Amino acid sequence: MSEQPPYAELSPERILDAIEAAGFPPDGSMLALNSYENRVYQIGLETGGFLVAKFYRPQRWSDQTILEEHSFTLALAAEEIPVVAPLADDAGNTLFSHLGHRFSLFPRQGGRWPELENSDNLRWIGRFLGRIHQLGAVEPFKHRPGIDPRVTIPEASGYLLSHDFIPLELEGSYRALCQTLQEQIMAGFQQRPPCRWIRLHGDCHPGNILWTDKGPHFVDMDDCRMGPAVQDLWMLLSGDPEEMAQQFHELREGYETFRRLDLREIALIEPLRTMRMIDYAAWLARRWQDPAFPTAFPWFNTRQYWSEHLASLEQQSAVLRQPPIAVY
Repeated sequence: MSEQPPYAELSPERILDAIEAAGFPPDGSMLALNSYENRVYQIGLETGGFLVAKFYRPQRWSDQTILEEHSFTLALAAEEIPVVAPLADDAGNTLFSHLGHRFSLFPRQGGRWPELENSDNLRWIGRFLGRIHQLGAVEPFKHRPGIDPRVTIPEASGYLLSHDFIPLELEGSYRALCQTLQEQIMAGFQQRPPCRWIRLHGDCHPGNILWTDKGPHFVDMDDCRMGPAVQDLWMLLSGDPEEMAQQFHELREGYETFRRLDLREIALIEPLRTMRMIDYAAWLARRWQDPAFPTAFPWFNTRQYWSEHLASLEQQSAVLRQPPIAVY
């Protein structure tokens, strides 16, 4: 018997009932927003305006880890760092439950993607990341996981191989290449003394930074975790090594207005990218029984996808043998 899809019982009526039960009477209007890991909706309110409701994927996070995310986000907002923090009810609760569905509510804050080719914008983002990390370094997360280079690739590749996602004719090459990549990654992380792990946004790609006339604000702290500071910088870099070096220089210039960046972490950029590439494929595979995923990612799990994925990883192995980007 196939598993029931995770959101099969999350009907529009149940969503609106949940919002009302939390103390925010809706006006009946609802718009599904672009999210796959969770289900996210814009909800109109009887009092006017809108809020955003996030219904958490079952069994992904514990209540403790969700509340720890909320606490971190609220602490950042209290320091006037532009993050979208959860709304609380009159009793101060930020995590709600309705008929087995856990959810949180957020103010609606729109914006556009940042123009990362603009040096001023990169420095602006860098300043806020420095402030986020300044607070993130004060104490560790107690419940949320950290980036662990020892297990990310073995677990992700192991899942793909054991669940017959990799085409049979590519299995040997994929297994051997992942072993090589794991050795290369561990060599990059094995520093003495090690870089310091702090609380991070964790998924700081351009889509999670929205820009308005007032500047950037950071959204979706769902993947906040412990890790090296450079994890929140490298996804904002693109282009060839020289272009990335220049972008990193601008980010660092803003960042170090508030916090010194350990430059040894530059050597972790490509290992972190490699881990994300393999983990992303495994994420799609683990979610493939969710009906939203085949619809949104029709190119996944085709012979062409796996051939191109393997070629990208072979190229990444060559990149890992090169020196890290230059520091200006």
